[in-house]
Amino acid sequence: MHRRDLLIALAALAAAPLGLAGCSFGGPLAFGIHPWPGYEPLYLARAFGWLSDAVALHEDHNIGGSLAGLRRGELDGAALTLDEVLKARAEGLPLTVVAVCDDSVGADMVLARPGIATPRALAGGRIAVEQTAVGNLMLSQFLAAAGLRRDELRVVDLAPNVQLAAWRAGKIEAAITYEPTASRLLREGAVRLFDSSRFPDVILDVLAVRQDRLRWRTGAVSALVAGHFRGLDHLRVSPQDAMRRIGAWRGLSLGEVRASYAGLELPGPAGNLDYFGPQGDLARAARLLNDVMVANGQLARPDGLEALSNPRYLPDIGERS
Repeated sequence: MHRRDLLIALAALAAAPLGLAGCSFGGPLAFGIHPWPGYEPLYLARAFGWLSDAVALHEDHNIGGSLAGLRRGELDGAALTLDEVLKARAEGLPLTVVAVCDDSVGADMVLARPGIATPRALAGGRIAVEQTAVGNLMLSQFLAAAGLRRDELRVVDLAPNVQLAAWRAGKIEAAITYEPTASRLLREGAVRLFDSSRFPDVILDVLAVRQDRLRWRTGAVSALVAGHFRGLDHLRVSPQDAMRRIGAWRGLSLGEVRASYAGLELPGPAGNLDYFGPQGDLARAARLLNDVMVANGQLARPDGLEALSNPRYLPDIGERS
C-alpha cells in the first residue's frame, strides 16, 4: 500500500464508528452469505480448502441476516442481489460490486397450491413474500403480469427459510421463493405460476464489499473472488460431485439441485467482464432497477451509480482495469 493510500485509509478508520472501524481490520475479511445456488461456489471453495484464510464466511438463513450484519458493521461485504445493493447504498452503506455470481432467468418464482392454476385464481389468497427489494420486485412484476392489484392479495411477510412450515400449517396459498425452498415446496405439490424468466437480466446476484474497506483489503477481496471462481470451476468440471455435496448441505436430491440451476446463468471471469463498465450489463440492470424501485417506492431517488462496481478484483485483471 502506498503511503498516501495508507493515510487516507487511516483517516477513514478514525472517522468511522467504532463498530464499523473495528470490523475486520487486521483480521479476515468478514463476508456475509446465505444458501442460494449462485453462492454455492463459495461454500465449495471453503469445503475444499480453496478459500484463503484471509476470508471468513459468515452464514445466515437468508439475505436479511447479511444486510443486518452490514448495518451493524459486523461485515465487510456480503453476497446480495443487485437491488439490495442499491437499497443498502441508499441507506448510506457504500457498497461496490466486485463480481457477478448469477443472472436469475427463472430461479426466482411464484409457487401456489395445487388447484390454483392461474394467477387470477390466487385473488383473495395469502402469499408469502420476503420483505426485501427482490421480494417486492417479484411481487410487482407478478401482479402486473397477472392483472392483479396488491390489495387483491393478502401479503404475508415470510422469508423463504420459514415458508415451508407456513405452507404445511396451511397459513399461505402461495409463496414468492427461491432455492432451496422452491424445491421443497415443489416436493409438496406446489405449482409454478410465474418466474424471473419473464424479466431476465434484472435479478443479478453479486459479491459486494464496502468501498471504505477496499483500500486496505485488496488481497482479501481478490482471494474472495478467486475462491468463488475456483468453486464455480468445480461445479462445471465435476457437476455430479459438486451437486451431491450441495444436496447434502441443503437437504435436496441430486435432481432437485440440478433443477435449481436450470434458471440461472453463471458467468465465469470472462463473462463477468461483460457486466462491468458504464455500458455493461450490470449498469444497464441497475438503471432499470432504479426506474422500477423508485416507481414502487423502494428507493426515494435513483442511485447515481458512482462506484457501483470495480472489476480490478477479477482474475487476470488486477491493476489493468
